[in-house]
Amino acid sequence: MSRRAAPLPPEERRASIIAATLPLLRNYGAAVTTAQIAMAAGIAEGTLFRVFPDKESLISAAIATAFDPEPAERELDGIDPALALRDQLIAAVEILQRRVGGIWQLLAMLGMTSPQAHKAMPEPPAPKPPHRLIAMFDAHRDELRCPPDQAARMLRIMTFAGTHPRIAEGTPLTAAEIVAVVLDGIRIRPDLDS
Repeated sequence: MSRRAAPLPPEERRASIIAATLPLLRNYGAAVTTAQIAMAAGIAEGTLFRVFPDKESLISAAIATAFDPEPAERELDGIDPALALRDQLIAAVEILQRRVGGIWQLLAMLGMTSPQAHKAMPEPPAPKPPHRLIAMFDAHRDELRCPPDQAARMLRIMTFAGTHPRIAEGTPLTAAEIVAVVLDGIRIRPDLDS
């Protein structure tokens, strides 16, 4: 006698549906069907509509999830603080590049220029450098010519610009290139500062 798996709690069910939806949106845009989403989530199509009132609200929730900075913050927290600053920053930029690249791909497939272009999306909060990124610079404050939060802001801007397909003219910068531009541009250099 086969037994059905225990149902997921509502928030876990919602999160699993969104997780299954995001890659499909990146591949098919808004043309993705609820049948494709249900299949990817391993649920019946009717279950989608018990969790989300319609496809539009599911897409809105997926977009909001893509813009949530918390998963990237958790990844940044996993970077070994014993690594050299350059190695920590390269690892951080790789995390940020994956996030930015995924967001750009999602927006492009949905034909959006920003999250606000989606009518159901609330205004996102102003972006701030991740706390962990500031902490990486703060641990090396005596090597910098600017405050750690400013260094983190510059790294984020360079990561964004160097990862955006149009700004980078189709050839994104590598994490090591971004770190070299920022770090070597802000590091105290006795030969220049004396």
